[in-house]
Amino acid sequence: MELIKKIKDTEAKAQQIIENAKADAASQAEKERENRQSTLKKAEQERKKIIESATEEAQQQALDEIKILKEKAEKNRQQLHNKAQSKMAHAVTKVMDYLGSHSAKESQNDSHLRG
Repeated sequence: MELIKKIKDTEAKAQQIIENAKADAASQAEKERENRQSTLKKAEQERKKIIESATEEAQQQALDEIKILKEKAEKNRQQLHNKAQSKMAHAVTKVMDYLGSHSAKESQNDSHLRG
């Protein structure tokens, strides 16, 4: 009888050990799942920070490039304007010289015809 009681107590203890092991395993699995989710959440936040940082950097680079291109365009426009102005002044001088010499020739022709 004593042996049966010891066997039953041992079985009960074994059953309790099994139940405790199952509970520990479930608890450990839940902790691992929570850790995994926490790690994933942190990784997602870090990814978002990196994307935002890269986006801001790209925007700043684009703004800097736009500024440089605008400055170059303004410089080119000014150079073109100056070049056109000098050519226009030269062309006006040529036209005025031509008109002056042409007018002088007409005056000579008119006086020659009258005389």
